[in-house]
Amino acid sequence: MKVLSIKQPWAELILQNKKKIELRKWNTKFRGKFLIHSSKTPDKKAMEKFGFCDLPNGFIVGQAELTEVKIYPNDKELLKDKNLHLAETGWGDKGFILKNPKRIKKIKQKGNLGFWEFNKKWE
Repeated sequence: MKVLSIKQPWAELILQNKKKIELRKWNTKFRGKFLIHSSKTPDKKAMEKFGFCDLPNGFIVGQAELTEVKIYPNDKELLKDKNLHLAETGWGDKGFILKNPKRIKKIKQKGNLGFWEFNKKWE
C-alpha cells in the first residue's frame, strides 16, 4: 500500500479530520487509500501553535483517501482554503484533498520522500 510521510502535528490533525488538504510542492496522479506515516522529526513551531507537546514520530499512524489534487494559482487562492489546510503560504501550491481519515495501531517505520510502498501486513 502507498504511504506518505507527514510531519507532526500535521499527521495528527489529518487523523482528527481538522486538516483536510495536505499541501505539497509536487503533484501526483495517485488517487485512493494510503497510509499516513508520522515523520521522525516534528514541526516544532506547528506543535506549539496547535498545542501539542508529545505525538508519535517515526510510525505509520493512520490512513486516508486522496480524492483529487487542487492546484493553487496564487497565494490569494491558497489562503481561501486556510481552514482546510491550516498552513501558511510557502508549503506548496498543490493541495491533496483528503477524505475518510482513520487512526490505526501504530507501526514503527522509517519514512521516505513522496509516496512510497509499504508491503508488510498492517491491519
